Amino acid sequence: MTNKKVALITAAGKGMGKAAAERLHAAGYRLALLSNSGGAKIVADALGGISITGSVTDPAALKELVEVAMRTYGRIDAVVNNTGHPPKGPLLEISDESWHAGLDLVLLNVIRMAKLVTPIMEGQGGGAIVNISTFAAFEPDPGFPVSCSLRAALSSFTKLYADQYASAGIRMNNILPGFVDSYPTSEAIVERIPMKRYATVAEIAASVQFLLSDDASYITGQSIRVDGGLTRSV
Repeated sequence: MTNKKVALITAAGKGMGKAAAERLHAAGYRLALLSNSGGAKIVADALGGISITGSVTDPAALKELVEVAMRTYGRIDAVVNNTGHPPKGPLLEISDESWHAGLDLVLLNVIRMAKLVTPIMEGQGGGAIVNISTFAAFEPDPGFPVSCSLRAALSSFTKLYADQYASAGIRMNNILPGFVDSYPTSEAIVERIPMKRYATVAEIAASVQFLLSDDASYITGQSIRVDGGLTRSV
């Protein structure tokens, strides 16, 4: 086995996850990818990586991804926790089941993955984790009630984790994208964005690569907006 870095990426079959896989592959990472549609297999085959089909909400799928990566590569240096979109709807009409589904999708997935990879990274002397969150984590948007509520909690977990494992050389950060071009464009939304355009998935992937890289070696516990100036808070 070589010493080339290994990255795990979830929801890697399309959009930001696929773009992150392509960017990290170009940077020399070996890849282990997960998606629930089979798209990760197509991406992995094209990039010379490995993949499994499963959901980020399934603890068994996350465990299998980690185990397959370790059997194949013998190490895990980076994790990109990407997900789909939680349920939406009027705030008090969202069911308990939808809130629980959102919890699995945007918070427990990160916690479960951290439990799996942290001992591995500790044994290696370090690692880096990037969670793809949302611009609305700190500036709640009524269009995304489950997402912004639970991703605010993700930012708190990220800070707690980062503080605890910084001395082990393990970093965790969040990227808070605004609207991204993997989704349909709305002129009304474009008008909200100071840059007057959506982000490209490649721009989000570049931010992911930076936070995983040694150039970001003193950055941990942060939630970094990549939103074209969309949010107003400072």
